[in-house]
Amino acid sequence: MVSLFDILGPVMVGPSSSHTAGACRLGLVARAILGGTPEYARILLHGSFAATGLGHGTQRALVGGLIGLAPDDLALRDAFDRARDAGLQWEFEETFLGDDAHPNSVVFELRRGGEQVRVRGASVGGGRIEVNGIDDFPVALSGEYHSLIIRARDEPGTIAAISSLCARHGVNLATMRVDRIGRHKDALMTIEADDPFPDEIIAELRAFPWLRWVRRVARIA
Repeated sequence: MVSLFDILGPVMVGPSSSHTAGACRLGLVARAILGGTPEYARILLHGSFAATGLGHGTQRALVGGLIGLAPDDLALRDAFDRARDAGLQWEFEETFLGDDAHPNSVVFELRRGGEQVRVRGASVGGGRIEVNGIDDFPVALSGEYHSLIIRARDEPGTIAAISSLCARHGVNLATMRVDRIGRHKDALMTIEADDPFPDEIIAELRAFPWLRWVRRVARIA
């Protein structure tokens, strides 16, 4: 089925849905995964993002997303100035992620206080995105759902405990993925849901002794 979004594309600032709207959304998701606006960002551009992104406003869109600007916010035009005001320092580099990587791919290496995270993603067309890596873990997040990202020690009963917690608070799960480094080592769980995850879920998760960190990522319009 073809939607109106497919025909008209997203509401945005900039000339390209892939290079500006999608890039901004990638920055927004990376910011949420870190837990707020970064203090420092190393942004690695692959393929078309590296070759033509400057002319399409890709760099401003990526930085704008990192400070919380939406794709349709006119302030994206002044994203660099606003990012400096927000205390963000950034640098861009070109990289090669392999022949299989989408040409509109980016890697964010972000730091905020004692927190740091590496987020990899791609703008796949029409403003749509896919986040496909967080630190050393493969993921598949579209930004089209409300998401919960949990890094914790791999322990028996973890999946059941978190699923029960979501069910108890009436959150209907759309997808769930778990990857781990090894037995009783770190694991990453990503959950997508139809509705936002309430504060009570976050508070209960933070009481779990095996938790490293938990982040909410709101659905990106």
